[in-house]
Amino acid sequence: MEYKALAQDILSHVGGKENIVSLVHCATRLRFKLKESGKADAEALKKNPGVIMVVESGGQFQVVIGNHVHDVWQAVRYEAGINDDSEPVAVKGEKTSALGQVIDIVSGIFAPFIGVMAATGLLKGLLALAVVCGWLNTEQATYKIWFAASDALFFFFPLFLGYTAGKKFGGNPFITMVIGGALTHPLMIQAFEAAQAPGATADYFLGIPVTFINYSSSVIPIILAAWVSCWIERRSNAWLPSAMKNFFTPAICLAIVVPLTFLIIGPVATWLSHLLANGYQAVYVVAPWLAGAALGGLWQVCVIFGLHWGLVPLMINNMAVLGYDSMMPIIVPAVVAQVGAVLGIFLATRDARQKVLAGSAFSAGLFGITEPAIYGLTLPLRRPFIFGCVAGAIGGAITAFSHSYTFSFGLANIFTLAQMIPPSGVDASFWGGLTGAIVAFILALVMTMIAGLPHKSAEPITVAKASENDVLAPMTGTVLALDQVPDTTFASGLLGKGVAIIPSVGQVIAPFDGEVASIFQTKHAIGLLSDSGIELLIHVGIDTVKLEGAPFTAHVKEGDKVKAGDLLLTFDRQAIIDAGYDLATPIIISNSDDYPGLEISAASAVTAGQPLLSVQH
Repeated sequence: MEYKALAQDILSHVGGKENIVSLVHCATRLRFKLKESGKADAEALKKNPGVIMVVESGGQFQVVIGNHVHDVWQAVRYEAGINDDSEPVAVKGEKTSALGQVIDIVSGIFAPFIGVMAATGLLKGLLALAVVCGWLNTEQATYKIWFAASDALFFFFPLFLGYTAGKKFGGNPFITMVIGGALTHPLMIQAFEAAQAPGATADYFLGIPVTFINYSSSVIPIILAAWVSCWIERRSNAWLPSAMKNFFTPAICLAIVVPLTFLIIGPVATWLSHLLANGYQAVYVVAPWLAGAALGGLWQVCVIFGLHWGLVPLMINNMAVLGYDSMMPIIVPAVVAQVGAVLGIFLATRDARQKVLAGSAFSAGLFGITEPAIYGLTLPLRRPFIFGCVAGAIGGAITAFSHSYTFSFGLANIFTLAQMIPPSGVDASFWGGLTGAIVAFILALVMTMIAGLPHKSAEPITVAKASENDVLAPMTGTVLALDQVPDTTFASGLLGKGVAIIPSVGQVIAPFDGEVASIFQTKHAIGLLSDSGIELLIHVGIDTVKLEGAPFTAHVKEGDKVKAGDLLLTFDRQAIIDAGYDLATPIIISNSDDYPGLEISAASAVTAGQPLLSVQH
């Protein structure tokens, strides 16, 4: 299996398969619910090159993987022996906050089909674009078939939510799926349409009046109904003999919950849905530009902590109740702003590794996957992330001020612009949304290129006073005995006596006054001659000659006179590590036979410019 090693490492650092309560994935993350979060080792897991970031939020242990998260999820499930028939694990112990529980429930219900949701939204947006451009018309069979494909998920939402909600609440997902099917049954849709006709008579269930509602595309009713069903299921299983559970428990759940949903749960949940949608709309109308700026500026902050899932049901609810949503268009500038910041890094950086990361993060970001960009580049560099948030806020304000809406649900990406085309055709709201996205992208790009990657001035190095017999530390890091170096040639002392340093900073300075005697073509090693005659070899890393100079930059040339503290070499530590090479740097006195004694002045750690070695005549 391609991701077997990664899956095994993830399992070992989440506390083993026995510590997993549940596992789902969204567009980029594995979302673990753990028995004991204290058993998980987030810091160790972050060191795995296959892991972008680890986030603990919302009662979940979230492992950010990237675009291939589904493959990794399958590998983890295989290694852990988790399948769709696995019994839900009861968990006791630490309590999470109310917000954490909400986030956990929402992500557990919606995450399994977020990719399909994005795909259907994309398809519906492209269909809208095709109609506007005159490529298709709504009466053609071609349009109708593709529209059915794009609309089926949303129309039959209660079925899909019934299944995932049932699994999340620890019940039989097929029972709750059937409840969702009952809500969208053609007979119930016909009853709703008949009830809307003038002069329609009331219908009754066992003498109780029924208010028929169109539950297609609804969200809250089926989630509440699924919770009630799972509660009844657990009680029934506890009361009934084992021989009767398989048949009578589903019958009891369906017989009770379906009527209860139509009589109480559905109307109450529908009222709540309308309250949420109309309440949000009322706030939005008061100051749309302010709402746009706030959401556009803070969206990626919510993504970092996994809190964005709390807004997903509200977006879907807006779509179901109002027929459109104003939140998704605002999020688009927030997404493209981070993409613009990544492009700015790509164009401005001279770091080869950053360029590679920026290239892949840029392509992923275009499709709405911003985690590789955030965790890999913009957030570590800080300024690009801030610029992206500022640009997202400005773009969001423009979009909201233009009253831009989406008319189908999906992930926020560049294709969301097609979903913003109104049924009546392109108008000012679409152009406003497009302008907001373009402004956000350009602002983040320009600001990042100008000030996102400031040239760091080298930290001032304090050079200790030294005699002609002293060798100062040419780099900052951990001191290692020469015989501990993983290279027999250096460890044996064949090339001379000395010591090694494992550098924590990627620069080499002159350890004394003298001259550059030699510098290797690959720039991984340099030979120095002090004014007093000490011959010194500094070899950065083990076998790094094979890198052919890629991570190294020389700031001096052969024959140059140098003073203690002058910059000699700089190198990319992470690139050397990623290439699989050891950073241990031997510092050898080549002519140590000329000196009867050699004393190591440094302890376990040393700072560049401080005493390291001393020779004795």
